[in-house]
Amino acid sequence: MSLLAIDIGGTKFTMALFERGEMVRRESRATDREGGREWMVERIREIGLDWAERAPFTAIGVGFGGPVDYAAQQVVLSTHVGGWDGFDLPGFLREAFQAPVLMDNDANVGALGEGLHGAGLDQRPLFYMTLSTGIGGGILTENGVLRGADSYAGELGHINIRPGGPECLCGSNGCFERMCCGLWLEQDHGRPAHELLTDPVFVERYVIDLARGLKAVIMLLNPARIVIGGGISKAGDALFIPLRAELRRQITSWSRARIDVVPAALGDDSVLWGAYELARQAQGDSQ
Repeated sequence: MSLLAIDIGGTKFTMALFERGEMVRRESRATDREGGREWMVERIREIGLDWAERAPFTAIGVGFGGPVDYAAQQVVLSTHVGGWDGFDLPGFLREAFQAPVLMDNDANVGALGEGLHGAGLDQRPLFYMTLSTGIGGGILTENGVLRGADSYAGELGHINIRPGGPECLCGSNGCFERMCCGLWLEQDHGRPAHELLTDPVFVERYVIDLARGLKAVIMLLNPARIVIGGGISKAGDALFIPLRAELRRQITSWSRARIDVVPAALGDDSVLWGAYELARQAQGDSQ
């Protein structure tokens, strides 16, 4: 039984092959922004066909870095790479590999991965946030992923934490994503996020906005745990210790809600393990 997991992000895409519950192959490629969606789906097809020669895929799971209409299994849009709006990615994959496909927003998929295989084991409700090129959120309850009425639950990146702040790609101002994601950090400060986060003075300022966004999660959802994945989370204690301290300063004094915020245990593979779970579900639904 071979299950294909695909993680499509703003700066790269990654594919992994799972057999008997273990990841046996993995390949990642940087995104060619000029090539857009056409370039990426062709690379996915090439890699997948090469892998499928060894063992045809039984099912495929996909985490997509942008809004997804889960019920319709359609990409809504990508704010980072053009050409995805309304694209039938599951249909493309079904035709290319002759296997059932299930797709969701990458933050929802990351929540599945960390909740079933990583730092969120036995922690419900779990809030997973991807903090990378952009910001997204996924909510995992005892009953599975909470997607909301229209598949838009967890879109934390576009709450306004600085009204009147700089304009976001979404058209609003001072969004959580605009103030804290890797794309804008580099544009605003002239250095990539991983370099900025080695500077304690920068981190002290940065966690103020980061905590403002996470305070909304804590006060609204009272999660048992918040797991943060994505490239910025790799800063480790240099980020998480001051972040927890800032959250304690900001959280309403009478609230006894937990401040349990940890980095993803699966590192870059949170979404891949979640996509593996989607593939398992797709396989079961097709039988």
